[in-house]
Amino acid sequence: MNEQKAKALITKFLTHQASLADLDKLEIWLKDAGNEQLFNSYVETNFAIEHEMKQFDANKLKSKLQDLMLEEKRTVKFKKTRQIISYAAAAVVTGLLVTGYFLKDNIFTKTVETQPRIISNNINIGSDKATLTLEDGSQVELEKGNTFQTQNVHSNGEEIVYLAKESTTKEVANNILTIPRGGMFHLVLSDGSEIWLNSESQIKYPVNFIKGQTRKVELVYGEGYFAVSPSTEHEGSKFIVFNQSQEIEVLGTEFNIKAYKEETKIYTTLVEGKVAISTGSTINMLKPSQQASLNLNDDSLAIATVNVYNEISWKEGVFSFRRKPLVEIMKVLSRWYDIDVNFESPELENALFNGALGKDQNIEDILNTIKNFGVIKDYEIINKTILLK
Repeated sequence: MNEQKAKALITKFLTHQASLADLDKLEIWLKDAGNEQLFNSYVETNFAIEHEMKQFDANKLKSKLQDLMLEEKRTVKFKKTRQIISYAAAAVVTGLLVTGYFLKDNIFTKTVETQPRIISNNINIGSDKATLTLEDGSQVELEKGNTFQTQNVHSNGEEIVYLAKESTTKEVANNILTIPRGGMFHLVLSDGSEIWLNSESQIKYPVNFIKGQTRKVELVYGEGYFAVSPSTEHEGSKFIVFNQSQEIEVLGTEFNIKAYKEETKIYTTLVEGKVAISTGSTINMLKPSQQASLNLNDDSLAIATVNVYNEISWKEGVFSFRRKPLVEIMKVLSRWYDIDVNFESPELENALFNGALGKDQNIEDILNTIKNFGVIKDYEIINKTILLK
């Protein structure tokens, strides 16, 4: 199991989203020499509580880790804790494990002093849904529970899969997949490449690729995680992703592009393999764990090393925030829950938050967690609008 997959399992475990099979894999992985150190380092970096923490018994926390693993294994269907496991941390040797399990045990607590004002909460958790625009302009609504099938494509409402077929003609028919606010969707192209699309995203792609020619898709806007079928399996055909002011040539790889309409920057994060980013006359190569940030105002491009999992955890059902300003966090939550968020004061927008939030949690749980750790004092909900105080 590679490092990225191990980190995904750790996060699923800490946020109570791991299956029995996941826990078995994690236990086996932890037995290998060196993995315990990686586990501790990752947890400390991504889930450790950095402020507002009272005294705790470290030895007690360490002894609880194995108990928690066993407790979860006894349950066939894991209970999704209604208390968000933000700032969740684990310790095999020196770290912390802060979950609803330990909060019940009163290892440390921070009480909510006031009750939020909720006039009417019409906010739903995001789900698998998309609108498919066919080559003739007709549209099909895709969502869980609905199926769709033609000669070339089929969908079970959670993903859409195109048949493995290469076109020998020069005419290419394109489809468009649009993901609304409050949605996400999985797309499998005819060449086997997979794309996970986040909320408020749109992609344009061929129904079939022309044999021997460059495979081209366009991320019109939004965010997508790409796992591209290598050119060696397609007679050397390149794979290119277009987006606004940049072009990405893929060399059999996995990467994430974030290019939302209201943003002034496009972020391309390489997970593994190689990509070449072209902006005008400039070409830049990315290495794994590097992120390219393209400024649309002046076309400047900066490259930095980042924590990859923080950038792609949305695909695994987790929002992972590492010292993110509240205003940036609310942009992410607004897309997933299809809400509007206002701040009572401009200063509040810059308040920093650390934590991992489960995408399957309701918005009140998430806001209460942020409130419990002192990032906000209170909030109110009116229909689908939230005011942070």
